[in-house]
Amino acid sequence: MSDENTNPSDERTGHGSRGFEGVDLDEVVLDDTAEGNQGLFDDLLSGEPIFENKEVLRPSYTPHELPHRKEQINRMATILVAALRGETPSNILIYGKTGTGKTASAKFVSQELERTSLKYEVPCEVEYINCEVTDTQYRVLAQLANKFIENNQIEIGERISELQDIRDGVAAESDQLENTEFSSLNAIEDRISELEADADEMEAVPMTGWPTDRVYNTFFEAVDYQERVVVIMLDEIDKLVEKSGDDTLYNLSRMNSELENSRVSIMGISNDLKFTDFLDPRVKSSLGEEEIVFPPYDANQLRDILQHRADVAFKADALSDDVIPLCAAFAAQEHGDARRALDLLRTAGELAERDQKERVEEGHVRKAQDKIELDRVVEVVRTLPTQSKLVLFSTISLEKNGVHNINTGEVYNVYKHLCEEIDADILTQRRVTDLISELDMLGIVNAVVVSKGRYGRTKEISISVPIDETEAVLQSDSRLSDIDDIQPFMQQARFDS
Repeated sequence: MSDENTNPSDERTGHGSRGFEGVDLDEVVLDDTAEGNQGLFDDLLSGEPIFENKEVLRPSYTPHELPHRKEQINRMATILVAALRGETPSNILIYGKTGTGKTASAKFVSQELERTSLKYEVPCEVEYINCEVTDTQYRVLAQLANKFIENNQIEIGERISELQDIRDGVAAESDQLENTEFSSLNAIEDRISELEADADEMEAVPMTGWPTDRVYNTFFEAVDYQERVVVIMLDEIDKLVEKSGDDTLYNLSRMNSELENSRVSIMGISNDLKFTDFLDPRVKSSLGEEEIVFPPYDANQLRDILQHRADVAFKADALSDDVIPLCAAFAAQEHGDARRALDLLRTAGELAERDQKERVEEGHVRKAQDKIELDRVVEVVRTLPTQSKLVLFSTISLEKNGVHNINTGEVYNVYKHLCEEIDADILTQRRVTDLISELDMLGIVNAVVVSKGRYGRTKEISISVPIDETEAVLQSDSRLSDIDDIQPFMQQARFDS
């Protein structure tokens, strides 16, 4: 009889540490980690890292100091300080192009506001919503409602725990009741029951399915459950208005006239200085009580910002002297976009690490610039409507087949054949000309109007982006991937013209 402590696997192999066909499993493991047998990541980890804290270079990071934004930050603070006095701050609209520090500055001020409110025990909350993602009235109200319900339930739970401790103390020594706000032990029990009932009644809003007025009422009740000043930060507010109109802003801006316990202030952040032109006059006047404009950074300011982040993000002496000035110069060309500058510096560092270099050099920055630009092109092309993709695919096909000085008629002829091939609607030549103009505005093609004398005018079109990579993105579209052979269309295109 075998020993009852014998491992079942021992019985199958006949030996505790012997594997199949007499192979020693312990030795296999040892061999796998033996010196000289490098794993997939060992070589990559052998180099000295360049980064100290890469997260500092990401857009989501909120720095403790924002160079060249002191004026705007102080302006926000002087408006929002009213919240710390228990008053309703004026609504604020913040304008500025991408990468001018709007969101980072607003988040920095909001964090300071909440920190100071805790210090002085003033109930104040800031809720952030990215309207590029949360872009409908239902989603905005649902997200806000659920956040306040969550906060309320946490505070109710803490208050119930406090009351249970008081109840237990009073039950043990009745004279402790004099040090409380309650007249009897039953009064404490009743208050605990009330709070538990309040928590049970707070139902989270599903992300779809409720009538909008029910969502709004749930949000309203959750906000007004207790005394507090609430600042609602709507980033990319123009995207919300573009997608859903101004109903959300109208509802939020009129809340204070109906709230009993709390007060609400709105902070809107937008890249579009003209988006208020489309708002109802009542919404526009209440929303834009205070306006703050963030101007673009110049190259010197971008250099300061990059140096400030690089001191934390990189190891000592990890950057050559020309890296930060070059990143700043590239970003200054992009209307002073600090986000672009930080992406460029981070990508350059990642490329240097992949090359297992000890320092980031000028060449890494130039490679990073090309990579970021290609990533941008890929994303723009990937998200184009099908008709625009067909027009672009037609143009690329002509250029790859040696057609120079491509004109609108040639593009249209190939485009028609492609539409027939994939069974897509054929637009008019005028509409296709408009699509070419849109591709020109996106920087994907270069379209120049030229005169043909008595034959009129036409557009000469050329591709402004890497052709092979762009074609690969287009062919990743399931509809365009069905096109087997473009060659017959090429032979017909010039003949039809």
